[in-house]
Amino acid sequence: MPKRLVIVESPTKAATISRFLDDSYVVESSYGHVRDLPSSSSEIPATYKSEPWARLGIDVNNDFKPLYVVPQSGKRRVSELRKLAAAADELYLATDEDREGEAISWHLLEVLSPPARVQVHRMVFHEITREAISESLKNLRNIDRRLVDAQEARRLLDRLYGFEVSPVLWRKVASGLSAGRAQSVATRMVVERERERMAFVPASYWSLLMTAEGQNGGGEDTPAAGFKVRLSSLDGARVARGKDFDASGGSKSPGLLVLTEPEALRLGEDLNGSAGEVSSVREKPYKRTPPPPFITSTLQQEAGRRLGLSSKMVMKLAQSLYEQGYITYMRTDSTTLAASAVEAVRKEVKRRFGENYLPAKPRVHLRKARNAQEAHEAIRPTGESLRHPDELRGRLQAPEARLYDLIWRRTMASQMTDAVGKTVSVEITAQSSRGEEAVFFTSGTVITHEGFRAALPPESKKAAKRGGDNGEDAESVSENQVLPAVTEGGSARLSSPEASGHETKPPARFTEATLVRKLEELGVGRPSTYASIMGTIQDRGYVWKKGHALVPAFTAFVVVALLENHFGDLVDYAFTARMEDDLDEIANGSTESIPWLRSFYFGGSGEPGLKSLVSERLDEIDPRAIGSVPIGVDATGKPIEIRVGRYGPFLSCGDRKADLPEALPPDELSVERALELLEASRAVRELGDDPESGLPVTAKEGRYGPFVQLGPAPGDEAGKPRYASLFKSMKLENVTLSEALKLLSLPRTLGAAGDDGEAVTAQNGKYGPYVKKGKETRSLNTEEQLFTITLDEALELLSRPKSSRRAARGHLRELGPDPLTGKEIVLKDGRFGPYVSDGEVNASLGKGDDPEKLSLQRASALLSERRSSAGGKSRSRSGGAKTKSGARGGMASGSQASASQSSGKRRRSGAGGSSGRPR
Repeated sequence: MPKRLVIVESPTKAATISRFLDDSYVVESSYGHVRDLPSSSSEIPATYKSEPWARLGIDVNNDFKPLYVVPQSGKRRVSELRKLAAAADELYLATDEDREGEAISWHLLEVLSPPARVQVHRMVFHEITREAISESLKNLRNIDRRLVDAQEARRLLDRLYGFEVSPVLWRKVASGLSAGRAQSVATRMVVERERERMAFVPASYWSLLMTAEGQNGGGEDTPAAGFKVRLSSLDGARVARGKDFDASGGSKSPGLLVLTEPEALRLGEDLNGSAGEVSSVREKPYKRTPPPPFITSTLQQEAGRRLGLSSKMVMKLAQSLYEQGYITYMRTDSTTLAASAVEAVRKEVKRRFGENYLPAKPRVHLRKARNAQEAHEAIRPTGESLRHPDELRGRLQAPEARLYDLIWRRTMASQMTDAVGKTVSVEITAQSSRGEEAVFFTSGTVITHEGFRAALPPESKKAAKRGGDNGEDAESVSENQVLPAVTEGGSARLSSPEASGHETKPPARFTEATLVRKLEELGVGRPSTYASIMGTIQDRGYVWKKGHALVPAFTAFVVVALLENHFGDLVDYAFTARMEDDLDEIANGSTESIPWLRSFYFGGSGEPGLKSLVSERLDEIDPRAIGSVPIGVDATGKPIEIRVGRYGPFLSCGDRKADLPEALPPDELSVERALELLEASRAVRELGDDPESGLPVTAKEGRYGPFVQLGPAPGDEAGKPRYASLFKSMKLENVTLSEALKLLSLPRTLGAAGDDGEAVTAQNGKYGPYVKKGKETRSLNTEEQLFTITLDEALELLSRPKSSRRAARGHLRELGPDPLTGKEIVLKDGRFGPYVSDGEVNASLGKGDDPEKLSLQRASALLSERRSSAGGKSRSRSGGAKTKSGARGGMASGSQASASQSSGKRRRSGAGGSSGRPR
């Protein structure tokens, strides 16, 4: 049995650490959290089921005592670890060094309850290297109860918020909705941005670009290379550009000249071939300083823009790199590097790029994000060698390798010289045939020393767009163009006019990268929570992706409106940030968690608490008013609005109703579009009467596609109609009565079979056509087979083993090699709709994805998300093998009791669990 038991969170981390320890250590994994608040009523122990607070899992009247439980899935692992701990002489809790890791160690200690003779140590490190592990063994400590209390207060706060506010949404909006401290604030941000887009009024304007051919410097007559110039003013009036208009379509400044199409075309013709004068040439120095090393939020933002990865995927890959020992800890607010790391980076810069790229003194990046948490280092490659990405080729999966390459480049850039050069601005004045003075402008930047850009090149325009940037004005001239040598007072011939029409753009939707940046700016959330916030708002159906943009669902509008109007503080950005500050104060010991929770829940100092907010004055909430989003009015003045009902959002106008297409962004729902949907929903094709029942048969469009309906009889509102969806090969406008009756005849009984004489049927279901006998089902290839398959054919099909993977219905098109893995991606049509595949992983298209317009980058992102949700391939066995190492250290004293009760607080009863989320 082990004499020294080390427990970490994951098998990969266990395998890596075990390489640096000798045979007296055994490293085991807890597989994450070992206990948590109950996630469902089935997890509540029988002893507590009758307690009024059992649903919450928190005894609010007894100092907010939590009820912790071990989930069924974790009981076996806890039992194994308990046996190992009981037989060990020393127990090392080596979970991550942040608040969550500290809490996991505390829960482990409470659940395992090792005998008093077992020495318990808290072992922390910032990187998984031989040197770091050895150093951590020399600096063992006890569990920090302040960090545990802060994490526990956060968990209890989130449970109280979710479990108390969500039922209000169920009663006033629709069942199954949820609220959360961070998710509701993030959802509000996305909704507010969409409101801005819906209220945005585009402005139209025209621009004029021309090609200028000047004279070479020195007064020679040889023309210099042509370059693009933009009309900037006419007779002293500045020509309007996109940035000169406000959100209502009006001009921000008086006296602007808004070019129209006729004016732009006429000016282009008048000035074509005219001789202008270079009226101004201005030079100014250009300098860009390198960015600091990555912190959690900037890593998510940059990887989102440059690599097209979601926040969740970035953190999954970073976690894997950390656990394999390739990067430092990936949850951090600090931009600083250890002195030894700075020295190592400078050596690598000198070796890789040369002395000209190394500043005289080390750079110091002191900026820290608002409400920074623990004093970790920035994210960087581990060790003194700072392994070049090429050295890890073959050891890492392609997505990991790309993220490591980005981290390595950013780390190198942070200690390199500035990028320097000069920016040249040129103005050319010309006279039109009507005597108008036209001034054209352009600028260009020449980089004379790349500096840090040698390691970290600028983002591409595509990456900037993924980051949520609307981009420069469509009529602007690229600042990266290289201008020829022109001299002030020289001549320039204008030619090749290009008149273009433009419309101003609404504010760009948030992407995951820009939303994380906004959350960080406001102080909402922490490094460990950004990715989960992004995942939660999408998993709960409040937000969906259109490409990389985050689009709010119509339901989100209603939920946010209710919270804003009746629980303003709970979605107030400043209030939420103050809660984060309070949790920080609990972590540093300046605030106690129990009084703080009491104030939040019960109120104090004249301020209402959460309990009174969710229980009092709820009758003032009008479900109809809250559950409606106004769109406009129809020709008769009746309001058109979106309403959220039991089955989701729908359009309403008087007595007319219509389902909303699932992938319709709110800002695209104009009054005209709404009227079209209402009209289409109203349109019912009367196909005739059923000869047997005499009931009418109709066809119409529904939320989930076209369908036919049998009954009810005219005037019989209580009658129950029958429905059947049209086959994919059918069209609503030409489906016949006989076809409708065939559809309505399903399911079709093929006959009886077997000793039991059980019926065999052919049916059309949610996932397509199939045959069934008892509990056995097998899919059919086409819907038409429902009417042609025989009993013998069905029995033969049922006798085959079930296929573990659905059969593809054919290639739609090839998209190219995956930028992350290099495997060929193909767009296919499957039983459940279009999907992408790289031969190993399949991923369905998202809500807003158009198969016709699907890009390679979006397909790659879908496959990455699918790999992430599937858990990926295991790299190592659990537990970690024993490996010899010379790493040893002194032993710090400390028993279980002193570690778990160091702050003098009560010990929690109960066994442990995995992370549960309030519903």
